[in-house]
Amino acid sequence: MADKQKTIIQPVSVTGTGLHTGQEGTITFHPAPENHGIKFRRIDLESQPVIDASINNVISTDRGTTLGYNGTSIYTIEHVLAALSGLGIDNVMIDIDMEEMPIKDGSSSSFVAAIEEAGIKMQNAEKEILVITKKTEFEIPEKNIKISIEPADKFSISVEIDYETKVLGKQFAELNDLKDFKKEIAPCRTFVFLHELEFLLNHNLIKGGDINNAIIFVNKVVSQDELDRLAKLFNKPSVLVKSKGILNNVDLYFENEPARHKLLDVIGDLTLLGKSIQGHIKAQRPGHFTNTQFTKLLQKTYSL
Repeated sequence: MADKQKTIIQPVSVTGTGLHTGQEGTITFHPAPENHGIKFRRIDLESQPVIDASINNVISTDRGTTLGYNGTSIYTIEHVLAALSGLGIDNVMIDIDMEEMPIKDGSSSSFVAAIEEAGIKMQNAEKEILVITKKTEFEIPEKNIKISIEPADKFSISVEIDYETKVLGKQFAELNDLKDFKKEIAPCRTFVFLHELEFLLNHNLIKGGDINNAIIFVNKVVSQDELDRLAKLFNKPSVLVKSKGILNNVDLYFENEPARHKLLDVIGDLTLLGKSIQGHIKAQRPGHFTNTQFTKLLQKTYSL
């Protein structure tokens, strides 16, 4: 029996702050008809332009995936799209009254919870599935980056990361069935190294950043003065480095949470293909640029 398309039963909203823009606003998921796909509507603009969640509309992959069309942009869409794909949602209209998706805790959990609150319903049309028939791969050898897909009887994905740092080390994560996405992948938060955080702060690039929406790894000796400065920046009484080399802002949900979050990002970016995938993906040091280039390669390879 063929899989059927899905949408949500009733509208549901999520409110929060955009990580990079610092804008506060609300996104609202609306039910959509069969074959509608996933679309974003900027209701804060007079013309309320609609942007398809399509790989053809990707205009930037710097610190997140950005869609743009006719001069209108929407930033940091990957965690929302991962939640939709993880729950098997094919058709939805997402109203947004700012430029960027809320970061929430840096994972997909808030969006998964909202979608489940709205309820999920089966539709009559069959789900569009890309069945992988041959191995396809994209790589950047000098950066040790590779992502590939091979034929398989279902969707599965494995991810390996190694940034050559002692504090993070080499990590591996896998998802063998999308039904495990909610529990195993959705809660996994974005992460950043302290030196990257300092660069972003100094260049005014994370206006909506909060010490609670990312795992911050410390891969160098940090002075107390520097920790005090970070505490002041994030409006906290104090900031400490824990024994595992992360700031005391959060506790890890999984030892390999960073690798699981990278897996989450791959799923989110692949949603831009506009079809579910039947095949096994292997990703080595994936990022938004790699993910979207690989998605474009699949689009070209299968003439989508």
